[in-house]
Amino acid sequence: MSERIAPTARRGRDRRALILPAHPGADRVGGPGAPTTAVVGGGIAGLAAATALAERGVRVTLHEREPALGGRLSGAPVTLRDGSTATMSRGFHAFFRQYYNLRGLLRRTDPGLQRLAPLPDYPLQHGSGLRDSFRRVPRTPPWSALGFVALSPTFGARDLLRMNPVAALPLLDVRVPEVYGRLDSVSAHDFLAAIRFPEAAHHLAFEVFSRSFFADPRQLSAAEMVLMFHIYFLGSAEGLLFDVPNEPFPQALWEPLTDYLCRHGADIRTATPVESITPTPDGGFTVATAEDERPYDTVVLAMDTPGLRAVVGRSPRLGDARWRERVGQLRSAPPFLVSRLWLDRPVAHDRPGFLGTAGYGTLDNVSVLNRWEGEAARWSARTGGSVVELHAYALAVDSGQDVERRRLLDQLHRVYPETRSARIVDERHEWRADCPLFTVGSYTDRPAVRTPDPGLVVAGDLVRTDLPVALMERAATSGFLAANALLRRWGVRGQTLWTVPNGGRGAVLRALARVTEG
Repeated sequence: MSERIAPTARRGRDRRALILPAHPGADRVGGPGAPTTAVVGGGIAGLAAATALAERGVRVTLHEREPALGGRLSGAPVTLRDGSTATMSRGFHAFFRQYYNLRGLLRRTDPGLQRLAPLPDYPLQHGSGLRDSFRRVPRTPPWSALGFVALSPTFGARDLLRMNPVAALPLLDVRVPEVYGRLDSVSAHDFLAAIRFPEAAHHLAFEVFSRSFFADPRQLSAAEMVLMFHIYFLGSAEGLLFDVPNEPFPQALWEPLTDYLCRHGADIRTATPVESITPTPDGGFTVATAEDERPYDTVVLAMDTPGLRAVVGRSPRLGDARWRERVGQLRSAPPFLVSRLWLDRPVAHDRPGFLGTAGYGTLDNVSVLNRWEGEAARWSARTGGSVVELHAYALAVDSGQDVERRRLLDQLHRVYPETRSARIVDERHEWRADCPLFTVGSYTDRPAVRTPDPGLVVAGDLVRTDLPVALMERAATSGFLAANALLRRWGVRGQTLWTVPNGGRGAVLRALARVTEG
């Protein structure tokens, strides 16, 4: 059984959201010998690809190197010093309403998305004391962007007079892939400098977008940041509203989806990293792990950047030389740190569940998990304490983990002074460097879904899709696109996809932007 809602049913409030119809074909693969696919990687992209394929009768084997599924949204049980059990994950992620395809994946096991809880606001706080919010900003473009400027305390009359409206016009008509031709050669930092945004607004609003890519704005392609502006402001009527899982990622998302895949015949092999992949004379592939070697008709590569580079590097016959070279040149974003603290007392009652920060050193956001996650809330109710999570993105490669942890704690005390007197009951930390880095000028060298070999496809948030999607939604969308590419070979119906509109919302704004471009 595939999605439990009709393919053309509206996914959100935006009546202009685009439906990308699936290619037609049979409902399932036919005949006694169903084709086989190895999906390498059990994050969002791999799970999306595996789901679409298994639903249509393909014999799927999913290989995940970690003990649990979920990729950068995975989690693992830990025993705290007070004897209680908790789940430590890779950190906070916002499930925005524009993530139509990701939410469609989750609806397989949760048709009403009851396991997602809405957060009422996306507050932002600057170290100077300025505080911003998206709660009162209209959700329908172009009033959303105009409302943010009008309502934001970071925009004064003098700031508006200083801005360069001509430089800002590319924000008004974002089309993919054209936006990359226009802005991929410019950094996000330089683009904002050309517009002359007020410094506080620069930090509070637009650096939030660049930090979402775990990247310094001086390295990040301006095209990626402008695409984010389109997705959340001028391209979509969903606004900057988001949901969060009401239990840890494994319990809320991945364990139900694992059961769903198993019911559709998928073989889930966790803690089984793939060593190499070798094309075979009959057009198939041999996938080698430390345990065995198995033949498959097709392969989906759905790994993070380091994993993809490593497997392709150990597979000298995969694709062709130019494709392997491009994969080998992919870069990972700088390290990031997630610190989760179990405190012996609550934070102030008016603290939000999530707060974006700027001007606090390396601290990028603070979450109070017991505001919305059931497991943390139960611990808090039992102990009288609170569960707080701190994120630091784009850290220096040579940063010391202990030093960065102390810095985050010092900044937490600045942001929420009541935590100075709290005792840390326990703490857990995740230090990683496995996110893709979308540097200036890198777009054309990123892998697409299709490769030189028609039986080999790629999925993940590192993939170039030519659709207006980003972050987790890019991962889910690329996973479905990879499955569709293989299903088309077998004459089987693909997965219907949705995106935000690809282009500016207002005719006058579009005309202004295009005249400037010309």
